[in-house]
Amino acid sequence: MWVYEKKLQYPVRVSKCDPRMAKLLLEQYGGADGELAAALRYLNQRYTIPDKVIGLLTDIGTEEFAHLEMIATMVYKLTKDATVEQLKAAGLDDHYAAHDKALYYENAAGVPWTAAYIQAKGDPIADLYEDIAAEEKARATYQWLIDLTDDVDLQDGLKFLREREIIHSLRFREAVEILKMDRDTQKVF
Repeated sequence: MWVYEKKLQYPVRVSKCDPRMAKLLLEQYGGADGELAAALRYLNQRYTIPDKVIGLLTDIGTEEFAHLEMIATMVYKLTKDATVEQLKAAGLDDHYAAHDKALYYENAAGVPWTAAYIQAKGDPIADLYEDIAAEEKARATYQWLIDLTDDVDLQDGLKFLREREIIHSLRFREAVEILKMDRDTQKVF
């Protein structure tokens, strides 16, 4: 189904070891408004969305997996040289005890990812509004993460992800308008 280029969608660079920031980035890895939830939400909803916009959910859903890979790379790079003492100081001791430095789908507070984070109503317009809200929440979270780091290299990658959330929101808004126009078009039989 996909052609996979073994490179990230956008280069991920970090300037320093920063387990505290890695912990915060877990919000976008396994949190309610993170990339995993978005990817699964869109790829699931595509089965009950009209053909006119099905490709949009497929495209954005698969792109969200690319974003998940970027977040995973950021977390890895921020923790790969961290000592156990640094992990403890960053509040990652519970994570370390259960997973060492392996990534695990959890949010910044350590709560595991759950399917309860996502919704599929079956009504295309309701689902698209859910998707717009998801993108806007992710955009806001990226902005707050940018504000929480002084690492300009990390900020660069986070800004890229924030901008993609804006584009996705705009695309979902366009899809809502397409479906509204289609719904309002008089059908002749």
